[in-house]
Amino acid sequence: MKIQPFAVEEWMNAYETRCRYNIAETCVDSISLDQLFELAGQDRDAFFRKISSVRLTYGDIEGYPPFLEGIARLYRNIQPSEVVVTHGAAGANHHLFYSLIEPGDHVVTVVPTYQQLTSIPASFGARVDTLRLRSENHYLPDPAELRALVTTDTRLICINNPNNPTGSLMPPALLNEIVQIARDNDCYLLCDEVYRLLTQEPGELSPSIADLYEKGISVSSMSKVFSLAGLRLGWIATRDSGLRAACLSHRDYNHISCGLFDERVAAIALGASAKLLERSRGIIRENLQILDDFIHRQPHLQYVRPSAGTTALVRYDLAMDSRQFCTTLCERYGALVTPGDCFDEPRAFRIGYACRKEELEQGLAALERMLRDCSQA
Repeated sequence: MKIQPFAVEEWMNAYETRCRYNIAETCVDSISLDQLFELAGQDRDAFFRKISSVRLTYGDIEGYPPFLEGIARLYRNIQPSEVVVTHGAAGANHHLFYSLIEPGDHVVTVVPTYQQLTSIPASFGARVDTLRLRSENHYLPDPAELRALVTTDTRLICINNPNNPTGSLMPPALLNEIVQIARDNDCYLLCDEVYRLLTQEPGELSPSIADLYEKGISVSSMSKVFSLAGLRLGWIATRDSGLRAACLSHRDYNHISCGLFDERVAAIALGASAKLLERSRGIIRENLQILDDFIHRQPHLQYVRPSAGTTALVRYDLAMDSRQFCTTLCERYGALVTPGDCFDEPRAFRIGYACRKEELEQGLAALERMLRDCSQA
C-alpha cells in the first residue's frame, strides 16, 4: 500500500523536541494523573490499590462499560452499544476507512483538514474529490459546491467540525444541509469531531453528526478536549448497526482491545467531564483573546478568528515559503508552529493556542521578534 507522507506528523516529529515554546500543540494543556484525580474528586490511592490487584488481561474486548457509558453521555442519541473504542482518534479514522472503503469507492472530503481524511481513503484505492474551504466564506463548506460533488455513487462524505487547522465551526443549519445531501444520496457521513465541545461562546453546543443522521459517524478522543492524549484512546460512534458490526469484525485484526488501565482512567475523566470541560473552555477562551490581540497588532499577519477548537490558520505576507518561515522561527527564535504547506495552504501557518498561557505569550513574543527582524532586513 502506497500512501502520502503525513506532513503534519512528520513536521511535529522533527521539531517538537527542538523548540522552547511549543505553540503548535493542538491538545488543551495536558494534565497529569494527579491533576485528573484532584479535578474529579477521586481518591487516587484507592484507585491504584484497586487497579494494582487487577490481572493485566485484554480486559473488556469491546470496551470497559463505564468508559462506554461516559462516551455515550457526550451525545444525545448514542447508546454505549453504538460505540467502537480505538487507539486514539487517529486510530478511529484509520479503522473506519479500513472497515468501510474499497478500491473504486467515491469519497468527498473538505480541505484543509487533517490529512488522514484524504490520504487514507486514497491509499485504499478510493476516488477522492475535495471541497476547498475558503477564508472569504469563513472556512465553511459551500452546500451547493458539496452537492455538485456528491452523487448516488458516493460512498462517504468526510467533514471536520470544528475544523483543523482553521477553527471554523459549522452552525446547526449548515450541518443539517450537509446531512440532507448525504441522505439524498444514501451515503455515509463521517465527521472528525475531536475538537467538539471546545466552543468560544458560552452555552453554544455543536451537534454531533452521529446524533443528526442515521448513517452519521462521529470520531473523537480523550486527547484534545480532555487533555489526556497519553491515554491513546478514541472512538467511533454510529447508529448504523451494520457499520458498527463491520468495524468490530475488522477490529479483531488490528488491535483486539484497548488498554485495561487506560480505559479505567478515561472513565474517571468522563465521569468528571463537566469539570474538565470548564477547565478546557476557560483556557481556550482566555488564550484566543491573547492571540487575537496579538494578530491585530501585526501588520504582516491576518486570519479568520476561530469560532471553536484549539487552532488557527494565520496568513503572512513575507517573501518566504511556509516551511522556511516555520523552520526559521523554530531554529532561530525557539517557537514552534506548523507550516501551512502541510495543509496545502501556502504563505500560512497553523498555531495552537490551548497551551499554558505563559508558553503562548512567550511563543508569540518570539514570533513578534522574527516578524520585526524580517521587516527590517
